[in-house]
Amino acid sequence: MARAGVLLLLLIVCALSLVTSRHQARTLFVELERGRQQAQAYEVDYGRLQLESSTWSVPARIDRLARGPLAMQLPEPGRIQMIDVPSSQLFSRGREK
Repeated sequence: MARAGVLLLLLIVCALSLVTSRHQARTLFVELERGRQQAQAYEVDYGRLQLESSTWSVPARIDRLARGPLAMQLPEPGRIQMIDVPSSQLFSRGREK
C-alpha cells in the first residue's frame, strides 16, 4: 500500500514536471516568434531608411535646394582660397587631448 502511494506521488510529480516543461517551451517559442517578427520589422525599417537617405542625399536635389529656397551660389573664382593641410593633421582631428 505504501509502495503504491509512493509510485502515485512519483507519477504526479513527473506529470507536473512534464506539464511545466511543455508550458515553458511554448512560452519560449512565443517569445522567439515575437523576436523574429520584431527583427523583420527592423530590417524593413532599415531598408526604408537607407532608401530615404539615398533619396535625400542626391547631389542634384541638394544643388536645387541650395540654389532655390536658400539662394546660395558658387563663389567667384577670385574669392576661392586653397588651404594646404599636411596629411598628418587630416586624421588626427578627434584624437587631440
